[in-house]
Amino acid sequence: MGSAETAGYIFNHWAGGFNVGKYRNRFIYDILIIDFKYLALLEAVGGVWDVINDTIIGVIVDKTRTRWGKFRPYLLGLQVPMTLISVFYWFMPFIFAGTSGRDLTKFAAYFTFSVITETAGTFQSISSMGLISTITPNPLERTRLITQANLLAIGSNVPELLMGLLLDLVNNNILGWKLRNLFLGFGLTTNFIAAGASFYFFLKSKERVMQSIERPSIIQGLKSIVTNKPILFITLSEFLSGFSIGTGTSDYFIDVLGSATLQTVVGIPGGFFTYSSYAAIGYLRKRFSTRALWIFETIWTDLCALSVCGIGIINGNYKKRSVMIPTFMIFECLEMCVYAIRRVIPTELYNESMDYCEWKNGYRTEAMTGVARGLITKLQRIANNAVRNILMQKIGYEQGRRIGTQDERTKYWMFVMSTGIPVLTGALGVFPKFLYPLTGKKRDQMYEELTARRNSMSAAVTDATAEELEEIGRKQMAMDFEDL
Repeated sequence: MGSAETAGYIFNHWAGGFNVGKYRNRFIYDILIIDFKYLALLEAVGGVWDVINDTIIGVIVDKTRTRWGKFRPYLLGLQVPMTLISVFYWFMPFIFAGTSGRDLTKFAAYFTFSVITETAGTFQSISSMGLISTITPNPLERTRLITQANLLAIGSNVPELLMGLLLDLVNNNILGWKLRNLFLGFGLTTNFIAAGASFYFFLKSKERVMQSIERPSIIQGLKSIVTNKPILFITLSEFLSGFSIGTGTSDYFIDVLGSATLQTVVGIPGGFFTYSSYAAIGYLRKRFSTRALWIFETIWTDLCALSVCGIGIINGNYKKRSVMIPTFMIFECLEMCVYAIRRVIPTELYNESMDYCEWKNGYRTEAMTGVARGLITKLQRIANNAVRNILMQKIGYEQGRRIGTQDERTKYWMFVMSTGIPVLTGALGVFPKFLYPLTGKKRDQMYEELTARRNSMSAAVTDATAEELEEIGRKQMAMDFEDL
């Protein structure tokens, strides 16, 4: 990979964090104001549509063969129109100003927008994961890219930091701005900048892992999922972890401690450990298997979160800034010690599993595998979101109330649901990690054989006569025309 493409890869990763998605619930609950019961209904109905469209889209992408690649046509073709459509989302509070949380016209518009963006987003997410797994056949270069992207994506969280600060200034009447204007400005700015960065990567990128000319059938795609043991254990772990239910710490800092900026403050000391964790990733990869690192990171992070929950429950400490600020600072430092493992290892495990599919079957099914992997966890996430919206109502959360004015019972449950409960409800997810099979000698054997096979394929194409290449091109064009 050249420097321009490497930079594009980093830009694309940076763009993934350049948003204010951290405050999405705040926008839906208190700015746009969609009733909790309506949101639960949307999650349930949307789940049925996800099952249908994910399967169809997975088949379409896996059968795609074009001169531009297998994944890039969808990424390039959808990026601009979806960026423009997303503008509607941030203007909704203006379009439906003064309406109640149960306004049916507003809900219908939000529902339609969600369905459209979810469908297009499935094409984009499947294609993005596939592109990244085929951008280089070299696992070492792939690990280097993932590490560089995470390490050099500096400033991607700036919108979240500024948004938290401005939310505090507005809610404390220091700034006389309207929150809907604040969300509009940040939403549109981050939307277009992030889209531009990703589009640059899609233009510069190449798919270097060759796909088989023959398109895998639906049966072959499903078979490859069943026989791919690494992806089965990854998916099982995600499935069991997906039972984790929580509200997120940002809502706790806003509604209980009364300041979104405090979450930024407590994270400052941990920032120093973030970079040291990346410095150690190369050493750790040499000394320990990806499986061992995967397991360690999960257990370490869960124990840290449970410790914070225990300290907060004692004597009502969860309401005391003097106790919780230093507690969260220590928690952030400890958690950031394994940050690089969390960001690099899971991505590399998925890429390994795609190589395993090619090794075992002779073809790759990134899209169908991504669908199968994502479908279970997506449905689970939809169900959890529906449950969370119902729980928010059950614990007494009142939409539209000023920061820090929720009832004491509500504040307690917001703390527990942001620290201890997510760990306990998702604890089973660590056990399948102990059974992950692609490690040690087996992994080394796979890459040795794959390298030899790919070199052989490359040599065969290089040595082909002009007539043979022309015939391959005619077959390819015929298949493209048939698909169109």
